[in-house]
Amino acid sequence: MELLNVIDNVYWLKQGRRTLVSLNMVRDRQVYGEKLFDIKSQQYREWIPDRSKLAAAFYKGFRNVDIKKGYKILYLGASSGTTVSHVSDIVGADGSVYAVELSEEMGIKLILLAESRKNIFPIIGDARKVKELVGDARNFDFIYQDISQRDQVDIFIGAVQSLLKPGKSAAIAIKTKSIDVRASSRDVIDQEVKKLGKFFKVTASINLYPYQKDHALVFVTKRQ
Repeated sequence: MELLNVIDNVYWLKQGRRTLVSLNMVRDRQVYGEKLFDIKSQQYREWIPDRSKLAAAFYKGFRNVDIKKGYKILYLGASSGTTVSHVSDIVGADGSVYAVELSEEMGIKLILLAESRKNIFPIIGDARKVKELVGDARNFDFIYQDISQRDQVDIFIGAVQSLLKPGKSAAIAIKTKSIDVRASSRDVIDQEVKKLGKFFKVTASINLYPYQKDHALVFVTKRQ
């Protein structure tokens, strides 16, 4: 089996077909039933594109994701922690992932995940109040958002403006049907990308079909 590096701690595993994997921070522990691969004394976890929008972006050919070892990440809409766990793998023991989730049910799963992954800091609360929730933990190196709310882009703009370091990048998973169920996904994405462009430099907009229907992952950079 051959490993091809994508970004820090993320690889394409070539074994007949390509499989995206991340270096497992907690050996022999699965998070959502993903496969584990032992290669040359290291262990890797499969990163499944129809379970993670960030993984889907890699499968769509995008690789310019500015998440690195040691980064401090703000993750809005963490759910039970599927993608959070892979971001945890990327930043490693010297990094941190502040994971915000509104649902108490999902939050319990997130808290349990954080018991074994010490670089995850679960926060149960409304992302609209993220500045209050994170307190002094500001100046993030990257912000990722995956929220199913009509005002999802406005929440993202506020978080990036107030909490992201200048010159750093952020990404939002735009869920088109949560914004306008009647409009076409393409029209909604174009509309929201234009809105984001008024505040930030938009560096990529990736339609995640067929892995994620009616979703796009949009990357922006905060101006210096």
